[in-house]
Amino acid sequence: MGTKPINIVLAITGSSGSVYAKVVLDTLQEYQSALGNIAVVMSDNAKYNWQLELNNNDYNNYPFHFFEKHDFNAPFASGSSSYQAFLICPCSMGTLGRIASGVSNDLITRAADVMLKERRKLILVTRESPLSLIHIKNMEAVTLAGGIICPANPSFYSKPKNFEELAKTVSNRALHLAGIEIPAYRWNE
Repeated sequence: MGTKPINIVLAITGSSGSVYAKVVLDTLQEYQSALGNIAVVMSDNAKYNWQLELNNNDYNNYPFHFFEKHDFNAPFASGSSSYQAFLICPCSMGTLGRIASGVSNDLITRAADVMLKERRKLILVTRESPLSLIHIKNMEAVTLAGGIICPANPSFYSKPKNFEELAKTVSNRALHLAGIEIPAYRWNE
């Protein structure tokens, strides 16, 4: 872990790929004592997809502060907050499009706007296939504004044995991009 605790926000949107969010939450819980504040925002579709894909509502069991999607009093809705990183995992194409267009109609898009304007880390774990030209242009806009697009494309170098290990190849990469140092498989290291 780094020397300075990182305050991080995790947003979970309605894209397929709830296993990615679960693995991020598990990892944040495992390393919670070395981190600063951990905040979570889930869209309604994220809750629906979690229940559909993982057959549970275990997102209720994590010891983090969950904020409602329209709670603009959340600290990270302002540039004056001390949150240094915002991870959206998985990130739907609708959320990407609103961020790319500067639409701040809920806490997720407002917090993304704050991260970009304050030049802080914004990592979007996008999950869609195939991509339309609109998706690609939106990814370009977010990248040019300072965000990082980290597609949910798992790697196989570490020979993952199950879905969670496979998802971890993406989630660990995204957490590393957010500035959180955790043990993870590294190519030829």
